Amino acid sequence: MAPAALLLPLLAILRLAGAASSAAGCGANTSLAGYKADLRMSQHQLRGRVEVLDGCSFRVAGLDLLPGSASARWWRADGADLDALARGGAAAADPLDRTFRSESLVFRLLPGLSWPQIPVLAAYDPLTSSLFGFVRLSSESNASSDSGVSAASAAAAEAPTMFDACAELSPRFRVRWTLHEANNSVDIGLEAAAGSEYYMAFGWAAPGASEASVVGADLVVAGFTEDGLPFADDYYVTKYSDCLLRDDDGSAEGVCPDSIYAAGGDGDSDSAAGRLAGNGTRLVYGHRRDGVSFVRFSRPLAPADDKLDVAVNATRNMTVVWAIGLLRPPDSLRPYYLPLVSRGGASSAGTAFAFAKLNLSNAAGGGCVGPLDADDKEDQARITAERKTPLVVTVGPALHYPNPPNPGKVFYINKKEAPLLRVERGVPVIFSVEAGHDAPLYITSDPVGGNATSRNTPEVVYAGGAEAEGVPAAPTELVWMPDRNTPDLVYYQSLYDQKMGWKIEVVDGGLSDMYNNSVLLDDQQVTFFWTLTGDSINVAARGEKKSGYLAIGFGSAMVNSYAYVGWVDGNGKGHVKSYWIDGKDGASVHETHENVTHKRCRLENGAIIFEFTRPLNPSCSGKVECKNIIDPTTPLKVIWAMGAQWSTGPLSLKNMHSDTSNRPIRILLLSGLAEAVEDLRPVLAVHGFMMFVAWAILLPGGIMAARYLKHAKGDLWFQAHTYLQYSGIAVMLLGVLFAVAELRGFSFKSRHARIGAVAFTFACVQPINAYLRPHNTENRERSSGNRILWEYLHHFTGRSAAIAGIVALFTGLQHLGHSLLTLKIVHYMSWPHLVQASRKVLLVQVSGGCTAAAVLEFGSLKSKMLVPLEKQSPRLALEGLDQIKEGYPLMGLNA
Repeated sequence: MAPAALLLPLLAILRLAGAASSAAGCGANTSLAGYKADLRMSQHQLRGRVEVLDGCSFRVAGLDLLPGSASARWWRADGADLDALARGGAAAADPLDRTFRSESLVFRLLPGLSWPQIPVLAAYDPLTSSLFGFVRLSSESNASSDSGVSAASAAAAEAPTMFDACAELSPRFRVRWTLHEANNSVDIGLEAAAGSEYYMAFGWAAPGASEASVVGADLVVAGFTEDGLPFADDYYVTKYSDCLLRDDDGSAEGVCPDSIYAAGGDGDSDSAAGRLAGNGTRLVYGHRRDGVSFVRFSRPLAPADDKLDVAVNATRNMTVVWAIGLLRPPDSLRPYYLPLVSRGGASSAGTAFAFAKLNLSNAAGGGCVGPLDADDKEDQARITAERKTPLVVTVGPALHYPNPPNPGKVFYINKKEAPLLRVERGVPVIFSVEAGHDAPLYITSDPVGGNATSRNTPEVVYAGGAEAEGVPAAPTELVWMPDRNTPDLVYYQSLYDQKMGWKIEVVDGGLSDMYNNSVLLDDQQVTFFWTLTGDSINVAARGEKKSGYLAIGFGSAMVNSYAYVGWVDGNGKGHVKSYWIDGKDGASVHETHENVTHKRCRLENGAIIFEFTRPLNPSCSGKVECKNIIDPTTPLKVIWAMGAQWSTGPLSLKNMHSDTSNRPIRILLLSGLAEAVEDLRPVLAVHGFMMFVAWAILLPGGIMAARYLKHAKGDLWFQAHTYLQYSGIAVMLLGVLFAVAELRGFSFKSRHARIGAVAFTFACVQPINAYLRPHNTENRERSSGNRILWEYLHHFTGRSAAIAGIVALFTGLQHLGHSLLTLKIVHYMSWPHLVQASRKVLLVQVSGGCTAAAVLEFGSLKSKMLVPLEKQSPRLALEGLDQIKEGYPLMGLNA
């Protein structure tokens, strides 16, 4: 027992000696002791102030952080970029896998580390290569004196997300501020767990009022543009309503920007003359992180404009006004972002204006504990893959990549930067890879990509690889079929570079399973679904970005179209209404009472999805909606529009759309195909004109010369026939070259191209046939067998070329008719109607045979009606054409 009693004091002495030795080692490196700097937020709502305590420990005061994975640590690196962090290593052993709520904690460096080895201290998750935030420990700031440390601390740039005080106005809205008494100003940060389509409003109520009122308040409305850029502007409230601009006198009322009042006033010319233009608020910084909007701005306490702005007394309790609501983007009438005023407290559309007391000199300010935690942290654009609809993969600059750090270029899918993809099990996903030869696409289990096996990291590759690369001129198609064994979360990445892609959510079922067909409408912002069932059609439309309402229209343009609008009101209830539009203002949008059933509308991640069923042919008469007939055999032109707010009853300017399609998409309901309605391209117009000259003038002219000029002396008919035919073929060849050059190659996807190729082939055979012709006998002797065979071949190829050329002209005019509405010939383009139109084709007899000449007449003909083609044999159809030739003289071209 005695030796044991002596051993315990000895162990205690050795332990104290070790601690003293360790403390001595930490104290040996003290050049950064006392250095303080703010953490710069990258994601996970990281905030805090780092202070170096000694050579091997540091304190983080006011630490806010949303949890990372179990591998997240304080990290050492020589920079904050992707490569530098990959080369770095852990700086402390403590995991950052929980939520930190304004805590002050001390962390120790790992054994063997010292501050000179840590130029950058970061909060980093190596598993997902996610940077939460960082602070730079500059070697230039290493100073041994107190003045040196003070200078170093002052030189460390303050993080724009850090403030001296904070007040929680609601569970999802906070205001932070730092008072600058020296320059008589205040920096304010507005922070809200809301979507990017919401605004944040904060300001001071008019002083001296008997009770708090929004009217007369001096507000700053902050938010983000559709391009993701932050803004913060001064607004003045004359009425608790949306901003209304009057066209007659230029006045405004409601919650409107100061610049509107300064420019046009509120109707009072005297007050308008005294108001100053300009924005007293200066934007400092803004970002969207983890589903939270943050905007920092600066404003003077004593503004220059005492009529629009409220002077703030920093030492008094003053009434402040705040709100969250939907933001109406600029449109063709108003180049401003205008807030939509919410009423009745909190709703899905925001929070109505509310009041609070605030004293800027009170640093406590009510306090904000912990980070804001948004329900929807995924802020990227979303794309849902549909059956038979390819996803176009390109590359572009990294502007708003969701998981920093990242390379300079990332994948874009359907023109969206690194979107969140949603795919359905059992539905093939088609990628059209056009990202370049140095960015092959693959689907992987690794969140970083770049061939994880080369980093000795296990991964599962589900599709793609080195061969899945292409360029816009020669894209590569990659087809991937998720199955029941595919995890709920995988990633699309580049095989060669890390973090160029993002997440893929794999789900069970969806609209693709409910509808037989789907297409992307113009600009790839709306997906249109449909299923034909007997005498009705089931329709669904899904917006691919956030909006307040979504509208689709059947027609070539907004005016004279039938529209269907889906929206969700402030109570979360979905609506679908049908309209007839005959003008460009709100009064021209007339609600109809179509037989629309099975109506559903919902919000999904801020995007509108609505569905309905309607009959193909309305069973009514006398009403405008009775003319809204859908013929599945003819193309349906579909357009779309989005806006911030919709409502029942009379519409106003606040319901104006903020984004629309640029052109209609022509959808073939029976086949499930679609194509954009393109404007007529000039080169293709030249192609069409040259083909018209060749097939409607020169070649028929040569045929008529052979038919009607044989009575002339000499070989005049032969010379005219030869020169006109060769001229027609030369013009035709030039027309083909123009089309090939414009379309960058031969394409036989359209009916016009295929029929034109047949006509081109037969036409090119004719000069070869003429060169090889046997000479005719003299003195009316019997022709040789070769001559007779040649004549039949000449007549057959000539007639075939002419008929194919006529049909090619009609199909070409069909393309023209879709672009230019002056030619109403689309009706004739189905094959039964084409035979009806062929009554305007004359077959001219030439030297014992027939060669076709195209003679079009757009007026009425008192001819015999042909039996529709589906009731004839091809031979009888040609005989019917011969009957036309016999019954009617040559009429020429009457346009």
